[in-house]
Parts: sequence; C-alpha cells; structure tokens
Amino acid sequence: MTQLQQSERDVRIAKVAKMKSMGIIPYAQSFDKKNLISDIIKEFETKDLRDINDVIANPVSQIKTAGRIMLYRSHGKLAFAKLLDSSAQIQLMFHRENCSFVKWEEKINILQDWSEEWMTAYKFMEKMVDVGDFIGVEGELFKTHKGELTIFVSAFTFLAKAIRPLPEKFHWLQDQEDIYRKRYLDMTMNPESYQRFLFKSKFYKVLRDFYIQEWFVEIQTPILGNAASGAAAKPFITHHNDYDTDVYLRIAFETSLKKATVGRFEKVFEIGQDFRNEWSDPSHLQEFTQVEHYAVYRNYEDNMKFTEKMFDYFFDKLWLPKILKVKDKDGEIREVDFTTPWERIDYTKGILDASGIDITKYGMDDADKLRSDIKAKGIEFERMDIMWTTTLIDYLYKKVLRPKIIGPAFIYNYPVIMQPLARISDKDIWIVEQFQLLVNGWEMCKAYSELVDPLLQQENFDKQADAAAKWDEEATAGDDDFVMAMEYWMPPQSWFGMGLERILAILTQQDNLRDVVMFPLMKPEINESISE
Repeated sequence: MTQLQQSERDVRIAKVAKMKSMGIIPYAQSFDKKNLISDIIKEFETKDLRDINDVIANPVSQIKTAGRIMLYRSHGKLAFAKLLDSSAQIQLMFHRENCSFVKWEEKINILQDWSEEWMTAYKFMEKMVDVGDFIGVEGELFKTHKGELTIFVSAFTFLAKAIRPLPEKFHWLQDQEDIYRKRYLDMTMNPESYQRFLFKSKFYKVLRDFYIQEWFVEIQTPILGNAASGAAAKPFITHHNDYDTDVYLRIAFETSLKKATVGRFEKVFEIGQDFRNEWSDPSHLQEFTQVEHYAVYRNYEDNMKFTEKMFDYFFDKLWLPKILKVKDKDGEIREVDFTTPWERIDYTKGILDASGIDITKYGMDDADKLRSDIKAKGIEFERMDIMWTTTLIDYLYKKVLRPKIIGPAFIYNYPVIMQPLARISDKDIWIVEQFQLLVNGWEMCKAYSELVDPLLQQENFDKQADAAAKWDEEATAGDDDFVMAMEYWMPPQSWFGMGLERILAILTQQDNLRDVVMFPLMKPEINESISE
C-alpha cells in the first residue's frame, strides 16, 4: 500500500470512529431495498416527470434503493453522486435545504457531532461519505436539463464504510495479476468483467434447462475417493484423518456416474469441479468445472448429434451470433462458424497425414519405439522422455494435427489403447468409439460409447497400472469398486464430458480460462498488511 493510500485509509478509519461517537452505526444490519436501479430506469426513463423546482419544494417518495457511491461532487447548495448496484448505475442529487438522514428508523434533519457542533444531513454526506461507501436512498425521479434520469434524494441511510479507496480505473485495468487476485474490484471497476460473470450464471441455467428438457436427471458424485480413475491425469492426494488413509480428489465424474446407470438411472448428468495436479497455462486449470452425462442405449454417434443440438440451444437461448472470433493458443484469431452440422475428422488418419506415423501400430509396450519414431520425424515436445505410449500419442496429436483444425470439428477414430473406458469398435478392434470437439485448437468436449464388459475393463486397468509403474504419471488408475458394479450388469451407454471454462471462454471471446473464473487460484504473495 502506498503512503497516499495509507493516509486515505487512516482518514476513513477516523470517520468510522466519529460516526460511532455520533450514535451512527457505520455497518448497518439491513436495509429495505425496494427497487433495483435497472427497474427504476426501465419504469421512469420514458415517463413524464415533475420539474426539479417542484420536486425540491415538495418531494415525494417514489423509490427506495441502495448501492455503492462511485462518484461525488458538490456545487454550493447542490451535490451530485453516482450510485451503483448489481443491475445498473444512476445519478443522485442532494439539496442542502431539503435532505434528511435516516437513523434508527427515524428521519432527522440535523446531527450533533462529537465536538457538539451541528452537522446537517447534507454536510454529513459531503464530509463523512466517501466514494466506495454504501448508502440507501429514498426520493423522487426527475430529469436534468441534459435529460439524465436522476433521483432527488429526500432521505438517505448510511449502510457501510469502505476503509480502502477504490483503485483508479485506468491503471487498475492494466494490472492483470491484480485483476485476478482482487476480482471483486475488477467487477466493480470494469462493467465488461461484471457482465461476463452474469453471462456465466445465465449459461449454467441454460445448460441445466437443456438437460432437463432432454429428460436427464442431475445427481452429485463424490469429490473424495479411494481411486483417481476415469481419466489420464495426475491426481491431488490428501489425507482423511478419520479413516487414517490417503484419498484422491476426483479427476473425473465418469466412474461414479456410470455406476448410477447400474442403479436404474438411464440419463444422468452432473455439473461440478474436477482436480488434476498438472501444469497451468491459458487453456488449463488444475481446478476446473465440467458437465458430464451418461445416456443408456446411446452410442458416440448419438452423442455427436446431441452435442450439435446442445450448442444450437446455447446460441438460441443466449442470443449469440453463430460466427465468433476465437483466438488459438498461439494468439492467432480466426472466425469460427458454429452453424451445424459440423465437420468429422479421422484421428488416426489425420496424424498419419500430418506426421507420417501410423499410431495404430503401437501397443502399450511400444513407448520406446514410438518415441524414437517421433524424434526421427524431427518432432519433439516437453517431457516426452518420461511419457508412455498413450501420452506420447496424445501429445503427438496436439503437436501435428490439432493446430491445423479451425472447426468446430468432431475428431473420431482413436486407437484402442488411448481410452481404457471406451467401447471397442465392432468394425475395427484397434479403434474405440470416441470423439472430441475441436474449436481452433481448443478441445471443447469428449464423448465415447462406453465399455461395459467388466473383464475387458479390468484387463485395461491392469495395462494402465503397468504404464503407471513405468513412470507414466497420467496413466488411468484402476477402480475395483467400479469393476464390481459392472459385473452386476451395466447397460450399453454413451458418455459425454465438457469443460465449462473452455466453452465460456469461447462464447465470451476470452483467451485465458482465468478470465471466466471469478476467483482463480494464484501463487501466494507476500501479504500486504492491513495496517500498512
């Protein structure tokens, strides 16, 4: 905190003490707010209103609202302010001769301060209320000579004192780290940021509405588990004190959702957090939100059609244009047309065409050969020397094929070793029935026909355990409880999973997932003392 900011903070703390000595509560218990500012504007913007001179002479109480003071300036007998609430901002006007202060549910015109001098309500507003403070106001609407809708404040209530001043808007918006660390200030100072998180809330509602419309049932599955299964990812580990055992934060909902289908549920979905102890970059977060669903008696091709239907619903209900500008991971912006139907691209053929490597020829024990063949083609990527076959294939795809696809495109025909939970194709035993949706380098969602054969499932888990033993940290972990559930009969079905930060970043045209996370995790910094 700068010396100037500390001085301002000290002044405001002194005002808190002064208010208390005057019998005024600087942090009110409640306020009977009757009108949102946006509703006030909607109702009165086009109405004929009384002349300001008539209002000053005999004001009536038309509205009662509250919010944060964002600007204040006085001109002799008159003072103007801007009041901001969750919906909009409006101008206030105070008149020195006709303004009351509400204290203890009683309107009074004058206050006696600690030095036994008289302080009018107008003077209290001028001397004791700062930008950033919260007040409640009652009054009548009029329009200024410039046509600006304004509340003539006949009475106000002090609600909360801001100890620290709001930042200067221009410089605040230049400091990205401060924006992430103090998102509450970002949403106050930057209307675009605030609207983005309102949009996020609307998106979640639309998403749930779509699933309900499609007759899905929302359920909740555990975050803590005895196995980190359902995806190829390194888990977070914590300790359960009561059970005296280490447990894992979930990396996916898949196995728990799938067990629900054993228990009669035919269409289930969940929206919640997953945790993967991996790297951070603009397109990856260790804690992220997903929606996953299972639909019994459907396959991955049914899920392709379902995904297109879902996105059509998003664009319709959220009033979005079908053509959006999307920045890829290298910062290049392309126009993406989300009009359905979307392109289909063969995963194995695409990698072969892009790299000259036929990934269908490599098994779980062929990591060294695959690694050598990749390097022989002049292709390298970070940490490849410690990767096992499945991870090498995934990173090869991300290196040679993914950057070339604008999309939206469904990538399908994955090799069988890539997805131990997916169903093997009836047409080709080396391929699984899986797809991913790609949008200009962003992997938006994944889906596949489910493997429901418990013996084959256990065999695949065993192969993944072998890979983990050979230092593949992202190998899929086994889950004995899950296999047991499968042995009680699991119906044919298809799974779908989509990272919600990614779809929100695309729809709001952001290039960093943190921009759609209200309070993203940050590295600890040296704490700024609240008194320094």
